[in-house]
Amino acid sequence: MTKKETKKTKNSSSEFSKDLISIESCNVSRGEDLRRIRSAFLNIFEDVEEARNIAVREKNKTMLIIENLDDGLFVLDKNSKIEIVNSYALEFLQKAKDEIIQKNIFKIKSEKVDLKIFFEVIGGKNKKIKEVSREEVCFGNKLFFQVSVLSIAGSGGEYLVILHDISKDKLIDQMKTEFVSVAAHQLRTPLSAIKWTLKMMLDGDVGKLTEEQIEFLNKSYESNERMIMLVNDLLNVSRIDEGRFIYKPEALQIEDVIKEISMSEETSLKKKKLKLLLNIPKKKLPPVFIDKEKMGIVMQNFIENSIKYTPSGGKITISVEDLKDDILVKIKDTGVGIPLDQQDRIFTKFFRGENVIRLETEGSGLGLYTVKNIIESHTGKVWFQSEENKGSTFFFTLPKAGQN
Repeated sequence: MTKKETKKTKNSSSEFSKDLISIESCNVSRGEDLRRIRSAFLNIFEDVEEARNIAVREKNKTMLIIENLDDGLFVLDKNSKIEIVNSYALEFLQKAKDEIIQKNIFKIKSEKVDLKIFFEVIGGKNKKIKEVSREEVCFGNKLFFQVSVLSIAGSGGEYLVILHDISKDKLIDQMKTEFVSVAAHQLRTPLSAIKWTLKMMLDGDVGKLTEEQIEFLNKSYESNERMIMLVNDLLNVSRIDEGRFIYKPEALQIEDVIKEISMSEETSLKKKKLKLLLNIPKKKLPPVFIDKEKMGIVMQNFIENSIKYTPSGGKITISVEDLKDDILVKIKDTGVGIPLDQQDRIFTKFFRGENVIRLETEGSGLGLYTVKNIIESHTGKVWFQSEENKGSTFFFTLPKAGQN
């Protein structure tokens, strides 16, 4: 072998060695990459397993809470099939879980409970689940529930139906109402006796009185009258709550009732130097079906409130408008108004605004609650607009005779 050939062989051997080293290096690098990939996959699998375990724990926790709720609960899919139901709901239906799960809620039958009312509340006549609703329902035998329907956001049409038992609350309310009614009735007799005794004394039936005695007796008579008014308010409220506030509707002119009550308040208006304006159309308005006595209570409450809460020298305006199907009545004053943060409570029992309490005006806080119930019982509507220190405007509508 020549020197040239030997050199060539050495070079070839050197290059081969380099190639082997390169291949081995590649294999090492590839093995390292595989180890890293394997490690990454193991980490991912561990994370997925941990996430799955967390999800399972959260699901078990949620199901435990649902199962032990004091309310009945149904989760319905877009086809109204029951996906989830808890023990309370099963007890309400008197059914086993396997009897109703994955079944259309509207096809469930129960021998223990009349479900027609329940179906009407959650689905109406079309038996299609309502988006959002909340109603109180009586299932007989003094069993009251508040039934709520809620759409589950982002679920693709699933709904949550909640049954909340309010039977105890209703029973307590009834007991309160009965207590108020009994107490008011018991107070009425002695108050009437005091009234007529004071009246006889003021009329001189028991002998002549001095001016000082007359002044004291007049104050006692006025205080007794306020007590009688409070008792009457309490009786009205108890009758409303018991469903015994009976109406005797007849076709009448609402403007006649307004004029009559306005005239009866002339003394109070003059005492506070208030102006009362009546904006009533000259043309005779269509009649409305009303109970004259109860509608008199409505107008009396509105006018007396305006008088009490309007400073001396102010103005009260009563307007009547003929709408398409209704008669609209507006009572506007330039009084103290109602604070914005308290306006949502204006028609609730015993509510009196903080600003009027500071004025030390008398009142039971029952007048507007009574007014709202009377108007709504006549299938009318009542609402208001008010701004503190600028006055209030109360509106109510009554359907024309033949419209309700």
